[in-house]
Amino acid sequence: MRGPALSSLALSAAEEGGFQPPTISETHLPDILPWMAPWGTGFGKNMLMVILAVVLITWLFSFAIRKQALVPSRGQYLAESAYGFVRNTMGRDILGDKHFRPWIPLLFTVFFFVLFNNLFGAIPGLQMPTFSHAGPAYAMAAIIWVTWIGLGFKLHGAKFMKLMTVPSGVPKPLLLILTPLEFLSNFIIRPLTHSLRLMAVMLAGHIIVMLAGSGAEFLIAQQEGIANAGLGVAVLLGSIPLYFLELIMMVLQAFVFALLTAIYIQGSIEADAH
Repeated sequence: MRGPALSSLALSAAEEGGFQPPTISETHLPDILPWMAPWGTGFGKNMLMVILAVVLITWLFSFAIRKQALVPSRGQYLAESAYGFVRNTMGRDILGDKHFRPWIPLLFTVFFFVLFNNLFGAIPGLQMPTFSHAGPAYAMAAIIWVTWIGLGFKLHGAKFMKLMTVPSGVPKPLLLILTPLEFLSNFIIRPLTHSLRLMAVMLAGHIIVMLAGSGAEFLIAQQEGIANAGLGVAVLLGSIPLYFLELIMMVLQAFVFALLTAIYIQGSIEADAH
């Protein structure tokens, strides 16, 4: 069923006093500074949270390591543990001892930037993951795409295109089929899935929480008996496990996004290894 048809059904239900579920359009809040939007791209809540994430990450880690004591404080220990997790799990284990060090700043930034922007969806008041919208997810994936593609051409020159599109050891007749597929897979589909995986999971979790909250509010506000009110409270209580499930997915998606970034970079570095 198409979007306009769903909107019409929801509007009819609302006019008849029925439940009107939240729609995707309701996740797109009005611009904070609409006068900055001559082309319809004003300064909105998403952009504000991107800036807030940069400020928070910078301040938290700067504050945690400000003393750099030999016997670390709790904050310094947590900051060093977070750095060590990215360094070892996403850096050294994926890129190898020889190549991982120059890429730790990028992997650290990617992981915590995505993590903080995801966790905004679990904070009352903010209550919206930045990457539940396609624009920020596309932008992040585009930055990573340009990085590993540029690295590949820097290390291997024009040969990088052949290494990424022509499988070795394949009979020549099959190359007519496999080469276009490899090109689409590596250069087109890879950045799309990198972004859409993050966006789809964040949007789905956000919609589920919105649906549970609006459904509970509708049932409780109806005042048509204790049964409806009790059901509304049950829906509200049932949304608590969903909230923690979404919290887990926020962390997991930040890890997956950064891990794939490391894998793509490793693929560019060792493109001629096979």
